Amino acid sequence: MKRLNNIFLVGPMGAGKSTIGRQLAEALSFHFEDSDHEIQRRTGVDIPTIFEYEGEEGFRKREEQVIADLTEQDGIVLATGGGAVLRETNRQRLTARGVVIYLHCSPEQQFARTNRDRNRPLIQTADPLQSLRDIMEIREPLYRQVADLVVSTEKRGTVAVVKEIRRRLETELV
Repeated sequence: MKRLNNIFLVGPMGAGKSTIGRQLAEALSFHFEDSDHEIQRRTGVDIPTIFEYEGEEGFRKREEQVIADLTEQDGIVLATGGGAVLRETNRQRLTARGVVIYLHCSPEQQFARTNRDRNRPLIQTADPLQSLRDIMEIREPLYRQVADLVVSTEKRGTVAVVKEIRRRLETELV
């Protein structure tokens, strides 16, 4: 049986992991953590700056350490970065230390939610929608591999998604 004392949210950028995570944590009386925010807190710079100086590989190393640290806690809802599932060690930690929920939405929905956000270095390209499609093609199988639950956030409000997650935690994972 899965440990219900931690909930880890995975999924693409723009799926709503941070927004939903905050409200889910409040509803469950858990503590909310966001791996991207923790990386920024520890480094004192934003994610685009880390990418600029250390590249994606440098960022992924930092992310791996933050996920290792945060998943050791109990009673948290953790919003992970969209690429956290790329590293096998992250996937192992997430699946071993809590319930993993994949928040799914289409690249088109991601684009609608993120197209003005300059803090997303992987989509600062000539064709951000195509970049989102390419990223999703690689990551989708990994999200599904680690997920205990898959919940769509496509054209749905936060309250409805949180309500569905709570219901499914109670009925499917008890």
